[in-house]
Amino acid sequence: MRGILGYGAYVPYNRLKRSAIGEALGSGGGKGTRAVASYDEDATSMAVEAARDLMRTVSVTPSSVVFATTSPPYLDKTNANVIHAALNLPSSVFAVDMIGSARSAGGALRSALEGTRPALVAQADVRTGRPESGDESNCGDAAVTFMIGSDDDGPVIAEYLGGASATAEFLERWRLPEWKYSRVWEERFGEHVYLPLVTEAAAAAFKECSLEPSDIDVAIVTGLHSRAARGAASAAGLDGTKVADDLALTLGNTGAAHPGLVLASVLDSAQPGQTLMIVHLADGCDVSFFRTTDAITGYRPASTVAEQIASGNDTLTYNKYLTWRGFLDREPPRRPDPENPAAPPSYRSEAWKFAFMGSKDRSSGAVHLPPQRVSVKGGAVDDMDLVPMADVQATVATFTIDRLAYSLSPPTIAVVIDFDGGGRFQCALADADTVKIGDRVQMTFRRLMTAKGVHNYFWKAKPVKA
Repeated sequence: MRGILGYGAYVPYNRLKRSAIGEALGSGGGKGTRAVASYDEDATSMAVEAARDLMRTVSVTPSSVVFATTSPPYLDKTNANVIHAALNLPSSVFAVDMIGSARSAGGALRSALEGTRPALVAQADVRTGRPESGDESNCGDAAVTFMIGSDDDGPVIAEYLGGASATAEFLERWRLPEWKYSRVWEERFGEHVYLPLVTEAAAAAFKECSLEPSDIDVAIVTGLHSRAARGAASAAGLDGTKVADDLALTLGNTGAAHPGLVLASVLDSAQPGQTLMIVHLADGCDVSFFRTTDAITGYRPASTVAEQIASGNDTLTYNKYLTWRGFLDREPPRRPDPENPAAPPSYRSEAWKFAFMGSKDRSSGAVHLPPQRVSVKGGAVDDMDLVPMADVQATVATFTIDRLAYSLSPPTIAVVIDFDGGGRFQCALADADTVKIGDRVQMTFRRLMTAKGVHNYFWKAKPVKA
């Protein structure tokens, strides 16, 4: 049996009310909210957060890390290597990107499901549309990860039954590398092309897996072409009452991450023996079937999708959103531009910079952040063990609010935090408008800044949500 061993999802803290778009521009917007990656988040950092949630629920070391996105922070450099480093995986673990289109995410998952070794599949997107466009209001940002494996690797919570695809070359959505947003052809044409492909792929998938539409307990139907997606269930011969909430009203369509994100939401409350069908429209149609096993009753994700939706903050202003996305070029702080990180020291400090590993004195137990050679207690030299600190919670010891520091979202809140079990560290505080001494925080992987085309990834603290 091969399928899903575990999963992790990440929904950004910030939400933009669609009504704020209409209020600012006089048109556009709509009902509900869309998830928004913060100014210090991108597809890679969100994938790291989703992968950290996944690794809290499974004890499998993958043989590969595959990262799918349409919004890669780097071109001509492997973004999956950052995920690999942040998880502190062995160098023998293969890391690779599958980027360029939303269909890449389905390809990454299928290649893992049809393989033989455990694989971590990460899917993430930061979806941006031209101001006032449908993409701006209807899309969203998020990440999801899956650990794919067999019975030998651990309990399979959802068995992969198979699937089928239908492909055609047609111009419906496209974006050149230098563009910030996609162009979309007239909607009726996309619907005209997509729906016959859905019928073809669904019929082939049902035949391949010896299933009937009546066998489906929950159907997941997604696609960036919203008009075609609305008609896809009927085109696939499905009962519309069995179609899962696509999260569009609260999060928007998260592109490459969306089929997996909705699947994670369904698995959060799934019962054993349920047959799940995924219909994804992206440059064709891909259909997949899963069946939940008895093991799902004992599986608990680190954080459910519903919990993350409930903990979001919808006070983000439209002007701030435009600033974060680079559409509004505002006056920066009157400080020198930040210098880009240098390659040699970043490489030498990989365990600290990406995996947030501290050092612990073997004799006194003192924890040092960053790692040190000489202990602050007793002065022992080179008598340390590396200890992972990324999942250790901490308490705010003191803080300052800096309104002059270089930031796309001033003011910057700097905190000094004391980790449970020892270790003190100074860092920025994310996803918070207020802070007080004694607040509980946890670490989060972020992009501190970008200088001369180099992304400086490191760790911040964020409040522990109840």
